Amino acid sequence: MTTGATVWLTGLPSAGKTTIAYELAGRLREEGHRVEVLDGDEIREFLSSGLGFSRADRDTNVQRIGFLAELLARNGVKALVPVIAPYADSREAVRTRHRSAGTTYLEVHVATPVEVCSERDVKGLYAKQAAGEISGLTGVDDPYEDPASPDLRIESHHQSVQESAAALHALLTERGLA
Repeated sequence: MTTGATVWLTGLPSAGKTTIAYELAGRLREEGHRVEVLDGDEIREFLSSGLGFSRADRDTNVQRIGFLAELLARNGVKALVPVIAPYADSREAVRTRHRSAGTTYLEVHVATPVEVCSERDVKGLYAKQAAGEISGLTGVDDPYEDPASPDLRIESHHQSVQESAAALHALLTERGLA
């Protein structure tokens, strides 16, 4: 049986988390690994549709995703989780759940500056926030707490998606997971 693990990619909206996760997933699948990408937008639609963006709702969303990721990981799946998870205590609770279950958890900070994210603006959120159409945008008018000591920090604005995924693959290889 292959070794499962949760790889949580945290960072601002439009940082590159999901793109990197899908790039890595393809590579891992080619190598024969069982992989699932738990995309934050899909989770919101299918598992957390009743939740808003208050701190309590964001925490509930992160805990739901953490539960699902740990379940997959303990059953031999590499669960790649490109989810903002803006609060350090929420991410730590997920790490603790994994530790208690003896399941590998890696935290990856996709550390893209807000200026670069707002230029990318994949979903138009920064433009909507600037126009006053939305509020509570993580990293702009809602907090984002950078991970203090992630397992890996990726600066996606200084390297390609392929290079970012390769750095993450190297970490998995170093940890005996790829």
